[in-house]
Amino acid sequence: MYLYRESLLKNMLSTSDLRKEIERRLRSYLSRDKSGIRKALLNLLIRVKSMTVPQIHKALSTKFDVTYHSVASMVGIVASKLGILSTHKTKDGSLGVYELKEQYVDLVEQVVAST
Repeated sequence: MYLYRESLLKNMLSTSDLRKEIERRLRSYLSRDKSGIRKALLNLLIRVKSMTVPQIHKALSTKFDVTYHSVASMVGIVASKLGILSTHKTKDGSLGVYELKEQYVDLVEQVVAST
């Protein structure tokens, strides 16, 4: 479903308009970040580039009281609603690996730094 919406957006919006829409969604997402965990997740993805949900959970759980399922949900929302993550499977096919899409790294860095 997400890919369908993304392709519709891409066909309807110019590249700059798409970036503006993603920036709007990103700012809205971060505006609801009461604990700082969403910002920490994005900073982690900016720094590390490529991570699985267990790796993200391990990193976030050092600073936040967070369950594995809540981290998986948060990553899923960032991937599907914001559209800034790409995913692929590990070599053995057991885990999804999430990466910040290269074309949005600068945008995410800018938004995270300004919030």
